[in-house]
Amino acid sequence: MAHEQSLLRSALAALLDQEPDFEVAGADWHRVNESGRLLRPHVWVADADCPGWRRHVGGWTRPAEGHAPAGRTLSRAASGSGSAEVSLRAPEAASAADMMRCTAGLVVLTDAGKPGNLRRAYDARALGFVNKDRSPDRLPAAVRRAAEGKRFVDESLAVEFMQAAEMPLTRRELSVLSLSAEGASVNEIARSLHLGNGTVRNYLAAITRKTGARNRVDAIRISRVAGWV
Repeated sequence: MAHEQSLLRSALAALLDQEPDFEVAGADWHRVNESGRLLRPHVWVADADCPGWRRHVGGWTRPAEGHAPAGRTLSRAASGSGSAEVSLRAPEAASAADMMRCTAGLVVLTDAGKPGNLRRAYDARALGFVNKDRSPDRLPAAVRRAAEGKRFVDESLAVEFMQAAEMPLTRRELSVLSLSAEGASVNEIARSLHLGNGTVRNYLAAITRKTGARNRVDAIRISRVAGWV
């Protein structure tokens, strides 16, 4: 699995590297924070089906609408447990201080039929939403839009956006549910999300109630059918 994830990451990086104004580098999700501090990316691209993304989504921030970062623009493309950074070359290089002041925007890749992915990404203030089943030229276009602080939404995801708006679960509840659906125990979910065991149990109880399920297993089944996890 780890090897397969690396292949996906490399393929995505290779796609972005075809752009004449992009520079691409790779990093594992476990080194995202370290790599981000070193490279100061302006735009990140995340695979919404990646467990690493789900664990990091809670702390995401982005620049204000309409903000265009100065100098070069870096984009992180994540697939599986890894990621890649992309930089847009500008005529003049930005100073280190300028780059350090910039906050990264976010472009998210997802499949159709998964409103839960869009809900998490929207709540994380993503700028770009790209359908993985559509033309590959949409990804570079979304990166460039996010680099300008502008939104890019694939029109093929319109139905999922409407479904996401009607979801009863919060982003934190979705994170807890997603980890539970992957087989994580209460203790493992608590460690992953930096929560107490009792807090996780309270979230799971709320999820069961909101989904109208009989128990946690039934809540996972209902949520999978609805495309929430």
